[in-house]
Amino acid sequence: MQGEKPDILVIGVPKPVIVGGLSTDFTVHRLNETRGPNEALDGIAARIRGIAVTYMVPGIDGAFLKQFPRLEIVSTFGVGYDHVDAAWAGRNGVVVTNTPDVLTEEVADTAVGLLLSTVRELPQSERYLRAGNWLERPYPLTRMTLRNRTVGMVGMGRIGRAIARRLDAFGVPMVYHARRPQPGLPYQHYPDLVAMARAVDTLMVIVPGGAETHNLIDAKVLQALGPDGVLINMARGSVVDEPALIKALQDRAIFSAGLDVYANEPSVPQELLAMEHVVLLPHVGSASLHTREKMDRLVVDNLLSWFVGKGPLTPVPETPWLTGKG
Repeated sequence: MQGEKPDILVIGVPKPVIVGGLSTDFTVHRLNETRGPNEALDGIAARIRGIAVTYMVPGIDGAFLKQFPRLEIVSTFGVGYDHVDAAWAGRNGVVVTNTPDVLTEEVADTAVGLLLSTVRELPQSERYLRAGNWLERPYPLTRMTLRNRTVGMVGMGRIGRAIARRLDAFGVPMVYHARRPQPGLPYQHYPDLVAMARAVDTLMVIVPGGAETHNLIDAKVLQALGPDGVLINMARGSVVDEPALIKALQDRAIFSAGLDVYANEPSVPQELLAMEHVVLLPHVGSASLHTREKMDRLVVDNLLSWFVGKGPLTPVPETPWLTGKG
């Protein structure tokens, strides 16, 4: 990065690790400061060469990105990047990067915690104690246990494999659904999701968001899962047909659900909030200081690597960048 510092636009909450990490080597502009009147953004748009997205901010589509004629790279926070139109970026010579790997173990830990909480009713039993009910009688025995359940993994990428390692240690049988069998895995592969739901009693969802997985878990899948079924969603809210899930829970067509993500975050449907037999988390899969700082740092490192000519560290599949280029 010789000569004039590249101009970078920061979109989202100005996190100290990201803004501080960029300030030395770049001229940093913040969208929430420059977009008072739109004219302020117009004044810098022609200079912007990189964008740092600090959270899953919606609306970073082609119409937005085409405002920046010199744009080279969008470095976004999170392993999911469905909030960025990566396909448009790829067609127009813009690299998109995300922050995989550094959050894998944290999300896998949370997923197993959510599974245990849901099956063994841990939040419900804690509320029972706090309400003073234990003074009168013990908490009822839970109907469900991991001891007699089979988990069907929906998705078997980095995080799915990390969850599988943990469930192996728990002695929990497992199968999986993915677009194609994964080499080297000892688990049965189901090409048909409904068939897998019919064969198991627990679904753990950990696939990317986007058009290909929109409402992947629909009424047919939930019906196949059955009345003892448990759904755990650590993916995106868009992957589950939320109205169908609510109806299945209300009708007891499935036993319970553990959810970390929702269709219209941070809004959670009142019907879900009213149900005592579900476990709801506020999208905290990777939400530890340790892991979030690593994710923030990777946002910065992708931009630094790009502008010193070393290429992106973690480009998404839609990127025009070719491994070894440059």
